[in-house]
Amino acid sequence: MGGVRGDVIALSFTQTTIMEMGQPPAVQGADPAQWVMSRPYTGRVVTVSNARVFDEPVYNYTREFPYIWEEMSVPIPYQADHAAAERILLEIARRHTVCISDLGEAALQEMERRYFVKASDMGPAVFYRLTDNWLELTVRFVAPTHAIRELKDAMTRQMLHRLAAAGIRIASTTVEIVGSPALRLEPSPPAQ
Repeated sequence: MGGVRGDVIALSFTQTTIMEMGQPPAVQGADPAQWVMSRPYTGRVVTVSNARVFDEPVYNYTREFPYIWEEMSVPIPYQADHAAAERILLEIARRHTVCISDLGEAALQEMERRYFVKASDMGPAVFYRLTDNWLELTVRFVAPTHAIRELKDAMTRQMLHRLAAAGIRIASTTVEIVGSPALRLEPSPPAQ
C-alpha cells in the first residue's frame, strides 16, 4: 500500500500503519541498495494515508489465504542427471513447505470456489528452462506468508548437500583460466 510492503499493525479511518518488510518493488534497484534481503522486517514503521486505497492497488497476502506461492531456481549443467535433480528438489520442497492435505477439505473447497485454483495445482512442482549456459530447474511451492527467508535458507542448505551427494554441480558462468602461453621478456635496447 503506498509503495510499502509489510504487516498492518494499526488501522484508523485516515491512515494505515505498516511494519515494513523488505523493500518495495519500486525502489529495490534504487541507490542506496536494499539493506534487508527477502521479506523480513526492516524495523521501519510506516504510516500511509488511506487515500492511497483509491489511487493504486493494495496487495493483501494473508486476508483469506495465509500462504503464498514461492519459487527457487537452481542452474545445473546440461550433462547433469536432471531427473535426479528434479527428484531432490521435489523431496526437499515437500519436506519443508505446506502440505496441501493439512489445509483441510473445507478450506481447499472454499479456495477452489473463490480463487479458481485446484488443490492439485498447489503441490510442489519443478519447471525446466533452457538457457545458453545451463538447464534451470525452478521448484514452485506454497509456503506460509511469514518466515520465508528461514524456509528458503533451510531448503538451500539441504539442496546443496543433496545435490553434491548425488554428484550434481550447480552451474555458473565462472571462468577458470587453466593455462597461458609461455612469455619471454627481453630487455629493451638502451635509448640513444
